[in-house]
Amino acid sequence: MAGNSGGPWGGGGQGGGGNRGGGNGGRGPGEEPPQIPEIDELVRRGQEQLRVLMGGKGGRGGGNGPKLTKGGIALGLLAVSGLWLFSSFYTVKPEEQSVELFLGKYHATGQPGLNFAPWPVITAEVINVTSERTENIGVRRGSIEGGLMLTTDANIVDIDFQVVWNINDPAKVLFNIRDPQLTVQAVSESVMREIIAASTLAPILNRDRGLIADTARESIQATLDEYESGITVVRVNLDKADPPAEVIDSFREVQAAEQERDRLQRQADAYANRVVAQARGEAAQIIEQAEGYRAQVVNEALGEASRFGAVLAEYQKAPEVTRKRLYLETMEKVMGEVDKTILDNTIIGGEGGQGVVPYLPLNELRRTTGAGEN
Repeated sequence: MAGNSGGPWGGGGQGGGGNRGGGNGGRGPGEEPPQIPEIDELVRRGQEQLRVLMGGKGGRGGGNGPKLTKGGIALGLLAVSGLWLFSSFYTVKPEEQSVELFLGKYHATGQPGLNFAPWPVITAEVINVTSERTENIGVRRGSIEGGLMLTTDANIVDIDFQVVWNINDPAKVLFNIRDPQLTVQAVSESVMREIIAASTLAPILNRDRGLIADTARESIQATLDEYESGITVVRVNLDKADPPAEVIDSFREVQAAEQERDRLQRQADAYANRVVAQARGEAAQIIEQAEGYRAQVVNEALGEASRFGAVLAEYQKAPEVTRKRLYLETMEKVMGEVDKTILDNTIIGGEGGQGVVPYLPLNELRRTTGAGEN
């Protein structure tokens, strides 16, 4: 109908502005007022549409709705059971462990293989516990120098290091810390800053890198254990420990000067050690010689005293004989060391002598005597 422009019940009005009190509304002259549908008709239409949606047949003649059979119920129960079993069984790989939660609380730890956790009462969280995770700390991010740290001698050093870790207790990781990665990063950076703040610059750049890495690993592990984090720190790799880029050239010059100073100091120490050792050796030699001389003099004095005592004893027994013997021994000793020529009295004019020879070639006699002895 041209006059019915589509209300919700098939009636019309233009713009919905009709007079519900019985006025003409939007009708033209001579048109009949729209009929309001009956309540029963509305109910019937709703039931018919419901049957269509449920799989029944529509139409005014009505029809039977969908019927539930035993086979349909069994099929539904089987599908629900299969879905429940699929949600309750789960697999844990050899490198993983699972944490089973009973209504959100820790219940048990699943082992590698097939595990059963009746869903939704018990749920499972599967975590890899053998793979090593690496956190790079101090690496530059944009313009932020995350690795700049202050030493105890008021120097700045640029530190880049890695922390390698894994999980040893999944339950602690799930319940005690919110974000394992951020926790490891924060603890590692804090520990490293504390270690660097207690050290001077030179050992950090040279000989103490290995010691710093070992100390950092132990301190990080101790802190994580206090948190009961369930994390194991495998190792700490100190990748870089350098002065800031802005002063690295000047620092290298200072380092070269210090190395030259150390070289000259070592040379001076070596020379000093050599001279001191030589002086000590000479002093020890002189002391040994003095000790030997002292022992010799003492021994000679003791021997002389002993000999004098023996002579005294003999002198007291026979004074004349001992006196003559001492005189002869003394003269023998004195005269034995003198170059001499002895002339008999008969030669120089004694009794029966013929007088002194005017010339006696004593030198020739000594030479002849010496040649004969040879």
